[in-house]
Amino acid sequence: MALPSTRMIGAFATPAPTGLVQEILADLGLLGLALLMFAENVFPPIPSELVLPLAGFLVSTGDLGFPLVLLASAIGSVGGSILLYELSRKGGRPFALRYGRLLRVGPQQIERAESWFARRGPIVVLVGRCIPGVRSLVSLPAGLLRMSRPLYIGLTLIGTLIWNSALIGAGWLMGAEWERVGEVVGTFSTPALLVVMVALTLLGGLWWWRRRTRPEAAGADDAANG
Repeated sequence: MALPSTRMIGAFATPAPTGLVQEILADLGLLGLALLMFAENVFPPIPSELVLPLAGFLVSTGDLGFPLVLLASAIGSVGGSILLYELSRKGGRPFALRYGRLLRVGPQQIERAESWFARRGPIVVLVGRCIPGVRSLVSLPAGLLRMSRPLYIGLTLIGTLIWNSALIGAGWLMGAEWERVGEVVGTFSTPALLVVMVALTLLGGLWWWRRRTRPEAAGADDAANG
């Protein structure tokens, strides 16, 4: 496996954490990418919006190949999310509250996440893996409410492949201006989160309304037939 050239990485040297990420990718290549994505899922201050576009840039220069970059990033992302899921599953609410404090997430926010997850778990995992700041948090309610492991891993993998492919591809297309990808993602992440929340609320309301009207319709049919 060809490692990214130190000369090429050095041309884009910037202060940490960007500089640190560049050094890790320059020294460790795909292994470094997998480790960074593992850490990103456990410690969100290491943003995928920084790591993956840079990896995409390395694809554009020919230092790395897209399939292997996607594979390495997915292995790291899914591995980190599984660790957080298992810790939450075994540690329960005490662990979730302690971890939430590290991320400045209060008990009320965790309770709301649990409530949403109890009603729309699969959608929350799948969509949440594509929203900055939420990607790691979805592992907490999934573990607390003991979501099926195969289902959780499958949905996490799908969401991860979508998100990672998009950011790697964007970095590939932007080339030397790969850092702009993170700026664009940061600008649209909050509106996107609001849109997703509204959409999930509408879908949940539609599901509740249909479930409520079905018994009434069945009762009316029984009365007519009687």
